[in-house]
Amino acid sequence: MNSLGWMVAHLTWHEQLCWLTRAQGLTPHPEINDLAGIGKPASTPPLDAMWACWEEITTAADAYLDTLTSEVMITHWEVNGKPHRESIGSVMLRMTYHYWYHLGESQAVRQMLGHMDLPMFVGAIHAEAPYTPDVH
Repeated sequence: MNSLGWMVAHLTWHEQLCWLTRAQGLTPHPEINDLAGIGKPASTPPLDAMWACWEEITTAADAYLDTLTSEVMITHWEVNGKPHRESIGSVMLRMTYHYWYHLGESQAVRQMLGHMDLPMFVGAIHAEAPYTPDVH
């Protein structure tokens, strides 16, 4: 079972890899790559420190994400001189599904730890975040 700190570090690694390193050539926290990247040894980083790093990385990613348009989402980044196998839009979907996976995992860990009154993940989706069509 992964620790909560590792889960946050791992999602931070993915955010940094996609939205900062691949998209913008920036890697403000290279240590996250070794700490929680795919295939790295198991670790139990401090949760508070990982939340702080996640906040920093996702805030930095927001500036890039806010520029994405439907036209850009179907393009590919260049990685090692070749187009990345997935479009930017597909990478965004992968990121979303990756979060869902680890959110479920974190809920299981919290239940096993005896945490009570855990929040509903989806909630009142239509009232809080209804679908809005892309306007062309």
